[in-house]
Amino acid sequence: MTAIVRVIFVFSLFVTAAVFAASGAAAHEFKVGALDIAHPWSRPTPKDASIAGGYLKITNKGKVADRLIGGASPAASQIELHEMANVDGVTKTRVLANGLEIKPGKTVELKPGSYRILLLGLKEPFQLGQKVNGTLVFEKAGSVNIVYSIEENAEASSGPANSGSAHRNH
Repeated sequence: MTAIVRVIFVFSLFVTAAVFAASGAAAHEFKVGALDIAHPWSRPTPKDASIAGGYLKITNKGKVADRLIGGASPAASQIELHEMANVDGVTKTRVLANGLEIKPGKTVELKPGSYRILLLGLKEPFQLGQKVNGTLVFEKAGSVNIVYSIEENAEASSGPANSGSAHRNH
């Protein structure tokens, strides 16, 4: 009887560990000041790609607005903040010269077809499953180190802002 109890106990430990590992891999978060940064990610890139989009959610839990004003990554020579906008019936990407405001109590999502971080001058292609270090810079909260997970985004892959030509023609 004790051998069966031991097997059940060990099995339940493995199941619990697997559940925690799966939940940790699916969502990763970072914090600076009153800002929570949720799940930074980017797509795998073709071997000749020189740019990639960075996506995440920023929640401002403070009482004053803050502004994402820049960033850096050892994987790219430059970082810019962009938005997709419809100009005269044509979707274009443009630089957010004044950064991106995050109002108090609000969440801003950087996602395909909307706001995004553009990593320019990639040093090497992004591979599925890879982790890419980066830094975000906020006007008030300061800098925070983050890690982009390189993964597919099935929800956006059929949309007009997938990682193909939309990123290369800006």
